[in-house]
Amino acid sequence: MKYAILAFSLLLGLSCQSKNNKKEVETAKADAPKLILSPAALQEYETAYFASGCFWCVEAIFESVKGVKEVISGYSGGTEKNPTYENVAYGRTSHAEAVEVYYDPKTISFQELVQVFFGSHDPTTLNRQGPDRGAQYRSIAFFKNDREEKVIRNYIKALEKEMVYDSPIVTQVVKFDTFWKAEDYHQDFERRNPNQGYIKAVSIPRLNRFKENFPTFLKEEGAH
Repeated sequence: MKYAILAFSLLLGLSCQSKNNKKEVETAKADAPKLILSPAALQEYETAYFASGCFWCVEAIFESVKGVKEVISGYSGGTEKNPTYENVAYGRTSHAEAVEVYYDPKTISFQELVQVFFGSHDPTTLNRQGPDRGAQYRSIAFFKNDREEKVIRNYIKALEKEMVYDSPIVTQVVKFDTFWKAEDYHQDFERRNPNQGYIKAVSIPRLNRFKENFPTFLKEEGAH
């Protein structure tokens, strides 16, 4: 299923790296508190790692998926230690904005998470996703072992065989190394800042398209 990108003319001046984002988040009124699992509780679940544009958008999409227990925004795919948003978002590192997904394999499989990944962004745009441009917004499917790599590559082959996209898939398939958690104000950004400009114009519409196209993957209302 092809992923429709919003016309850039409608998004002029909006991007994930807006310099006003931190100020807006610090003054935003938070929504109802989210159920937070302890680090010990999270260790009971499997992890998967993906990058597909602004992590605010990607986090919200995976948070909506059944079997997903927690999603953390951060940085991965580069070599620099202790990256910061200021450096990553403005292309000063080799990292991409990424998410760490904690999931219950009894409810959702890694292969299904790969489907979510490809079904929720455009994997044919090089170093770009929607209005966000730069290698920090590139498409990456990370694998931790041979089995996961095989799942990713086989799924890409299937998409190509079915000619799902008009252009070649440029998603990088990368061995996972290190994930660096982003600053606290980025976590659950969309949920806590529904009226922020970028969230209203880009992130929420992207989430809604995913929900419309993949209803069987969604959590029941009120489920964590």
